[in-house]
Amino acid sequence: MAEASAAPGSLLCRQLLLALLVLILFCDACQKVSLQVPSHLRAETLVGKVNVRECLQSASLIRASDPDFRVLQDGSVYTTHDLVLSPPRKSFSIFLSDSQQREQREMEIVLEAIGKKVLRKRHTKSAALKRSKRRWAPIPCSLMENSLGPFPQHVQQVQSDAAQNYTIFYSISGPGVDKEPFNLFFINKDTGDIFCTRSIDREQYQEFPLYAYATTADGYAPEYPLPLLFKVEDDNDNAPYFENKVTIFTVPENCRTGTSVGKVTAIDLDEPDTLHTRLKYKILQQIPDHPKHFSIHPDTGVITTTSLLLDREKCDTYQLVMEVRDMGGQHFGLFNTGTITISLQDENDNSPYFTENSYFAEVEENRIDVEILRMAVHDLDLPNTAHSKAVYTILQGNENGNFKISTDPNTNEAVLCVVKPLNYEVNRQVTLQIGVVNEAQFSSVPNSQPPTMCTTTVTVKVKDSDEGPECQPPVKVIQSKDGLPAGQELLGYKAMDPETRSGEGLRYKKLGDEDNWFEINENTGDLRTVKVLDRESKFVKNDQYNVSVVATDAGGRSCTGTLVVLLEDNNDHPPQVDKDVTICQHAQDFAVLSPNDADGPENGPPFVFLLDNSASKHWTLGSKDGKTAVLRAKQHMDYNYYNVPITIKDRHGLAAKHVLSVRVCDCTTPSDCRMTSKVRDRDAKLPNVILGKWAILAMVLGSALLLCALFTCFCVATKRTVKKCIPEDVAQQNLIVSNTEGPGEEVMEANIRLPTQTSNVCDTSMSVGTLGGQGVKTQQSFEMVKGGGGHQTLDSVKGAGQGVLEAGRYTYTDWHSFTQPRLGEESIRGHTLIKN
Repeated sequence: MAEASAAPGSLLCRQLLLALLVLILFCDACQKVSLQVPSHLRAETLVGKVNVRECLQSASLIRASDPDFRVLQDGSVYTTHDLVLSPPRKSFSIFLSDSQQREQREMEIVLEAIGKKVLRKRHTKSAALKRSKRRWAPIPCSLMENSLGPFPQHVQQVQSDAAQNYTIFYSISGPGVDKEPFNLFFINKDTGDIFCTRSIDREQYQEFPLYAYATTADGYAPEYPLPLLFKVEDDNDNAPYFENKVTIFTVPENCRTGTSVGKVTAIDLDEPDTLHTRLKYKILQQIPDHPKHFSIHPDTGVITTTSLLLDREKCDTYQLVMEVRDMGGQHFGLFNTGTITISLQDENDNSPYFTENSYFAEVEENRIDVEILRMAVHDLDLPNTAHSKAVYTILQGNENGNFKISTDPNTNEAVLCVVKPLNYEVNRQVTLQIGVVNEAQFSSVPNSQPPTMCTTTVTVKVKDSDEGPECQPPVKVIQSKDGLPAGQELLGYKAMDPETRSGEGLRYKKLGDEDNWFEINENTGDLRTVKVLDRESKFVKNDQYNVSVVATDAGGRSCTGTLVVLLEDNNDHPPQVDKDVTICQHAQDFAVLSPNDADGPENGPPFVFLLDNSASKHWTLGSKDGKTAVLRAKQHMDYNYYNVPITIKDRHGLAAKHVLSVRVCDCTTPSDCRMTSKVRDRDAKLPNVILGKWAILAMVLGSALLLCALFTCFCVATKRTVKKCIPEDVAQQNLIVSNTEGPGEEVMEANIRLPTQTSNVCDTSMSVGTLGGQGVKTQQSFEMVKGGGGHQTLDSVKGAGQGVLEAGRYTYTDWHSFTQPRLGEESIRGHTLIKN
């Protein structure tokens, strides 16, 4: 039968020995490391893992001395090809060095092949051949997460009692062997020792269910497969963290103590229900920090209020810096911090109040639907909410219903109006009492009394009226086109006599016309333009130009009205842009152009941006959103000023050309640029000329014609020849042309003289090219005499076939001045003067 080879006590001893071995290796990590491996290793098999950092912390270059192995940066040793350990012991070295080669270390690795058993065959009549019905007794085993090795690390040994009589081979299968993760475990088939090849992350693999097998040499299995469960023991290697990066809680102001604000939650990836995941919460800081308003339950993470002083009008937002720590909050536990925001919800705990205790207003008798007074209130609660919106009520003085009060929704002001006519002869003054409350019901504040309604007094004085003309409505709107020329008629403001219900007999006069655009017809009130109407004028607000008109009757009574001229926009202004542009190459390599159009939105953007052809070689211009554009250089530009012509069109095609002055500067922001104006003035003096293709072609053709003219002159000059004159004593000397470059004989000034004979035989076959390739134009004749013997004569002939010999003597300096400029420009090939 089969039994486990090690008791729990022996397993504990083995683990202690292994820990001791690891400790020894850490103490002297650069010493020899021995690894037990199978005798046959396949290619790319993990042999083991060594701790290279303990040997050399700064190791960046790692290599093995044996080409059969390769070492990774983490210390893992792999085979490079199939390998058989014969003899069963093999050693090699791992060399470690830093990147500067300043420090080097060496580790010796010894591989020992696990010995093979002597095969013992089973016999058919042996009683041990029967398969045992008793299962193997598995030994409890666990693996530590993030183990430091060394690897391979011994895990467990399985044995069969059938091995006492027969040769048994062991094998395993399951996750970590032939399933993901592959090659994490292997077993020595002869001894049954199981090894782990690398460290394990428990958060990825919590346990490994394996099966162990025992077979004889001929494949017979005397034992049932043995289930093995390797559990991975958790290591506290994950700090807890808050589940939400941004957490916002809300709580009503003036809430009671102990009100729950919210609950924070954190996540720890370590093993649940262990000390590694026992979390504790606490508040590190409250912002603002005084007074303290909040507390947190250390175990649940529930945040509650601790005071009654939460007043939104004093502080509407608080921030809490939180900490979550594992290991039950002990100081050596892992932790993380986070920030949560607590916003206070507004409550209607502040009553509105009038800015003044009393008000005064006046109104003419018989007037209706006229606003006579506006009153403002203050409220500390959140604006534009029901907690601050005012509701006004006339408490006293409006028994006849002459007045109406309402709330302006935009300003929250009280608007007092007369809705029924008042009679001056009946009542010359009316006193009103007005109160104000909020739309929302008042919220009770703990330990405080509810406030009373705020009231104020309004005194209304009724004015006597002689029933003059009426200007109704007080504001009249007429429309006109933008750009309307002078001399055009417009319908004016019309007043009315309330008694006759007509406008006859009334006289009109302008009271207000800021830019003096109009003249008014005194009898009809119609307007006549005296200037061109311009919607873009500074006197036009929201496309409206106001003209105040007074209408007077025969008795001198008058009324005033306002005539609003609503101008329809005309597309008469092209887009404009700031022409001074700065590009800071340290911050960005582009500039954003933001043009503006004085016309209305319907005649403005989207804009079309065009770059002039002369600037497209160096610049690009692209529209960003129809309102702006990006100007960018195609390549790196020198720090200087550049003129960049562009065109900008509005949506209807009205265009304007602009020449941008682009300043490319060495700066971070445009205000930091210190480029002097001298550079700009210098560049302004130099025209920015860019030649087109036709200009370049004209320059090339002109240069070609000039070269042709010069070449023609050269050809004419070279047609002149030089005759070689030979004196009568030609038998005594010759001028020989040779291809040999050699130094001539020394020519002394004393040896140079003119010939004494004038009778020469001229040979016109010698051209200028014989004399060093230089054309000679002279009528002088030289005679060079060597040692008083025969002489040579060199004539320069003016005109072909004509030779004139002049008498006289010349010095050596004259000879040198004549020949040196001509013979020194290029090498003379083989002119040697040889005396016969």
